[in-house]
Amino acid sequence: MTTPDLTFILGGARSGKSRHAERLALALAAARQSNVTYIATARQADDAEFAARIAHHRARRPAHWHVVEADVDLAGAISHADDGRTCLLVDCLTLWLVNLISPVDGDEEASVPGHWGPRIDALETALAQARGPVIVVSNEIGMGVVPLGAMTRRYVDELGRLNQRIAALARDVTLMVAGLPMAVKQGSVR
Repeated sequence: MTTPDLTFILGGARSGKSRHAERLALALAAARQSNVTYIATARQADDAEFAARIAHHRARRPAHWHVVEADVDLAGAISHADDGRTCLLVDCLTLWLVNLISPVDGDEEASVPGHWGPRIDALETALAQARGPVIVVSNEIGMGVVPLGAMTRRYVDELGRLNQRIAALARDVTLMVAGLPMAVKQGSVR
């Protein structure tokens, strides 16, 4: 099953995925004579470098975009913002999954797959039921060497599974390579 207005954009770090998603969101909003709601998934920055990354994203976004900062309830944020007209831009699943697997409060129970699996199911449902256009951004991190640490391997595996689920739902999937969009799936069912 594909979702008619779901676009999934993947890429490595600094591949241009967020910038591409932002341009696409601007074009969709202009065509629909609507606006964009940017759903940010990064939690508070723990260091200066990450704070600079967040500031860079904020500075690049148009001031008239509505911004929602989603916590672990990304499905709720999408459902609440989806009015059928506004383009939703979710940036990014990579950080959202970190929030699920490594909760800020250090809650060990929350990091157990059975505990956060329902949140992933809810996200998939929210995307499948969205009435307006949705663009989702995620990192493609499984193309390198196998990580040495068990937690890092688990994260890479879980993000790969999550990306597969969202790609299966999406009408269009784009892989960003060195700032260039590479069409992986266009308007088809897989």
